Amino acid sequence: MDAYFLEWANLLLRWLHVITAIAWIGSSFYFVFLDNNLQRPQSPDLLEKGVDGAMWAVHGGGFYNPQKYMVAPKKIHTHLHWFYWESYSAWLSGFALFTALYL
Repeated sequence: MDAYFLEWANLLLRWLHVITAIAWIGSSFYFVFLDNNLQRPQSPDLLEKGVDGAMWAVHGGGFYNPQKYMVAPKKIHTHLHWFYWESYSAWLSGFALFTALYL
Protein backbone atom coordinates (compact mmCIF):
# COMPACT_ATOMS: atom_id res chain seq x y z
CA MET A 1 0.00 0.00 0.00
CA ASP A 2 2.86 2.40 0.74
CA ALA A 3 4.36 1.88 -2.71
CA TYR A 4 0.99 2.57 -4.32
CA PHE A 5 0.62 5.81 -2.33
CA LEU A 6 4.17 6.91 -3.15
CA GLU A 7 3.62 6.34 -6.87
CA TRP A 8 0.51 8.54 -6.83
CA ALA A 9 2.25 11.17 -4.71
CA ASN A 10 5.17 11.15 -7.17
CA LEU A 11 2.83 11.59 -10.14
CA LEU A 12 0.75 14.37 -8.58
CA LEU A 13 3.74 16.27 -7.20
CA ARG A 14 5.56 16.00 -10.52
CA TRP A 15 2.60 17.51 -12.39
CA LEU A 16 2.14 20.19 -9.75
CA HIS A 17 5.81 21.10 -10.07
CA VAL A 18 5.63 21.26 -13.88
CA ILE A 19 2.53 23.48 -13.83
CA THR A 20 3.92 25.88 -11.21
CA ALA A 21 7.25 26.06 -13.05
CA ILE A 22 5.41 26.99 -16.25
CA ALA A 23 3.58 29.75 -14.35
CA TRP A 24 6.88 31.03 -12.95
CA ILE A 25 8.54 31.07 -16.37
CA GLY A 26 5.46 32.71 -17.91
CA SER A 27 5.47 35.57 -15.44
CA SER A 28 9.22 36.01 -15.99
CA PHE A 29 8.68 36.20 -19.77
CA TYR A 30 5.91 38.76 -19.21
CA PHE A 31 8.25 41.08 -17.33
CA VAL A 32 11.01 40.63 -19.91
CA PHE A 33 8.44 41.58 -22.55
CA LEU A 34 7.42 44.64 -20.52
CA ASP A 35 10.99 45.79 -19.97
CA ASN A 36 11.78 45.43 -23.68
CA ASN A 37 8.68 47.32 -24.85
CA LEU A 38 8.25 50.14 -22.35
CA GLN A 39 8.75 53.57 -23.86
CA ARG A 40 9.73 56.75 -22.10
CA PRO A 41 6.54 58.75 -21.54
CA GLN A 42 6.14 62.08 -23.29
CA SER A 43 3.55 63.44 -20.88
CA PRO A 44 4.99 65.93 -18.37
CA ASP A 45 2.52 64.63 -15.75
CA LEU A 46 3.93 61.11 -15.97
CA LEU A 47 7.52 62.34 -15.93
CA GLU A 48 6.76 64.45 -12.87
CA LYS A 49 5.31 61.40 -11.10
CA GLY A 50 8.56 59.52 -11.77
CA VAL A 51 7.34 57.16 -14.48
CA ASP A 52 10.34 55.79 -16.37
CA GLY A 53 8.47 53.67 -18.91
CA ALA A 54 4.91 53.04 -20.03
CA MET A 55 3.01 51.17 -22.72
CA TRP A 56 -0.52 50.44 -23.84
CA ALA A 57 -1.73 46.90 -24.47
CA VAL A 58 -5.02 45.19 -25.26
CA HIS A 59 -6.04 41.72 -24.11
CA GLY A 60 -9.44 40.10 -23.88
CA GLY A 61 -11.27 43.27 -24.82
CA GLY A 62 -9.64 45.33 -22.07
CA PHE A 63 -6.97 47.99 -22.33
CA TYR A 64 -3.97 47.98 -20.00
CA ASN A 65 -1.48 50.72 -19.25
CA PRO A 66 1.41 49.38 -17.15
CA GLN A 67 3.87 52.00 -15.93
CA LYS A 68 7.34 51.41 -14.54
CA TYR A 69 8.85 53.48 -11.74
CA MET A 70 12.59 53.22 -11.10
CA VAL A 71 12.07 54.27 -7.47
CA ALA A 72 8.94 53.84 -5.38
CA PRO A 73 6.33 56.49 -6.07
CA LYS A 74 5.25 58.83 -3.31
CA LYS A 75 1.86 57.14 -3.04
CA ILE A 76 1.41 53.37 -3.43
CA HIS A 77 -2.06 51.90 -3.62
CA THR A 78 -3.16 49.64 -0.77
CA HIS A 79 -3.79 46.76 -3.19
CA LEU A 80 -0.30 45.94 -4.44
CA HIS A 81 0.21 42.64 -6.29
CA TRP A 82 3.52 40.86 -5.69
CA PHE A 83 4.65 38.25 -8.22
CA TYR A 84 6.21 35.79 -5.81
CA TRP A 85 3.69 32.98 -5.49
CA GLU A 86 4.75 31.47 -8.82
CA SER A 87 8.34 31.02 -7.68
CA TYR A 88 7.38 29.98 -4.13
CA SER A 89 5.00 27.35 -5.49
CA ALA A 90 7.62 25.97 -7.87
CA TRP A 91 10.23 25.73 -5.11
CA LEU A 92 7.84 24.22 -2.55
CA SER A 93 6.44 21.66 -4.99
CA GLY A 94 9.98 20.79 -6.08
CA PHE A 95 11.05 20.27 -2.48
CA ALA A 96 7.96 18.13 -1.82
CA LEU A 97 8.75 16.07 -4.92
CA PHE A 98 12.37 15.67 -3.81
CA THR A 99 11.18 14.56 -0.37
CA ALA A 100 8.71 12.05 -1.81
CA LEU A 101 11.34 10.58 -4.13
CA TYR A 102 14.47 10.42 -2.02
CA LEU A 103 13.58 10.68 1.67
